[in-house]
Amino acid sequence: MTTEEEIVFDDELNDDLLPTEGSGEGEGTLYEHFRVVVDKGQEPVRIDKFLFERMQHSSRNRIQKAADAGYIHVNNAPVKSNYKVRPEDVITLMLDRPKHDNTIEAEDIPLDIVYEDNVLMVVNKPAGLVVHPGAGNFHGTLINAVAWHLRDMPSFDPNDPEVGLVHRIDKDTSGLLVIAKTPDAKTALGKQFFNKTTHRSYNALVWGNLTDDEGRIEGNIARDPKDRLRMTVFPPDSEIGKSAVTHYRVIERFGYTTLIECILETGRTHQIRAHMKHIGHPLFGDERYGGTEILRGQRSSSYKAFIHNCLAICDRQALHARTLGFVHPVTGGQMDFTSELPNDLATLIEKWRSYVGGLASKQADE
Repeated sequence: MTTEEEIVFDDELNDDLLPTEGSGEGEGTLYEHFRVVVDKGQEPVRIDKFLFERMQHSSRNRIQKAADAGYIHVNNAPVKSNYKVRPEDVITLMLDRPKHDNTIEAEDIPLDIVYEDNVLMVVNKPAGLVVHPGAGNFHGTLINAVAWHLRDMPSFDPNDPEVGLVHRIDKDTSGLLVIAKTPDAKTALGKQFFNKTTHRSYNALVWGNLTDDEGRIEGNIARDPKDRLRMTVFPPDSEIGKSAVTHYRVIERFGYTTLIECILETGRTHQIRAHMKHIGHPLFGDERYGGTEILRGQRSSSYKAFIHNCLAICDRQALHARTLGFVHPVTGGQMDFTSELPNDLATLIEKWRSYVGGLASKQADE
């Protein structure tokens, strides 16, 4: 199978596959957004299933609605979702609006710059800031901010994949990121991440009281077939997903939650979030992985109110990229950075610390 491009649709962020108001089959001009040529050896399969397996962030239901609206074409003619694809079919997604311009524009967004020189910069990303423009988030991202900050640097082109982000963290994860200003710097830093010679540690508040003070989680990570916006863990010896290893160490115990440090051997999408969910300790506040439910603790109304207050204080997954270490691509010197916990996460931890202290005092009085 060959594609002219990779297209990503995010059910949570946009409605790319759904018709706009007033649109319908045969109405107005349609614009090509996606094209795929079926392999010569392809077995007959429903087109909605065929596309679902290739559009990672799109649900099968959404693809079916697109077909019902006349947006799924085969060999230049619209087909329904039960159409069986044939070898060398040309499948196109035709939408009723032009394709979004993905050009990255400079935007005046504040940056917390921890370090900067001629070839790289390290930034402290706040929670809630998307790292890179993508489906549903074409503006207001970290890279738009970097483009503004480096607007007077002629050699830096934010649309050039040979410069820019070396690694990523989730929108609602805070913490440290390194950005390369030159192709050589990005290549050198990329090799360090690939060879696992960088040092990255995260602080996370997870549900439950972990049995051991430290541990190792190994399990392949792949997209959850039941929820395309979530990752799940498969056995290490399976052929599903990509291998992933997370090490954790307990920093402080709060009875019903635990503050831990996580160190990554690999850097997979949602790795810490999926691995901690897998061992029964989802990140506190992580709605995608069940962390906004009251998973441990009491049944009292006062405890429920306490948890709701905690979730209001830190309304995201309690995860912070705290340390980042790498070798400078030009000087060869070791570079190590630490980011203090942001206010929401620090306040959340202090609230749990006070809660545990209050319980201890109450038990002592009794």
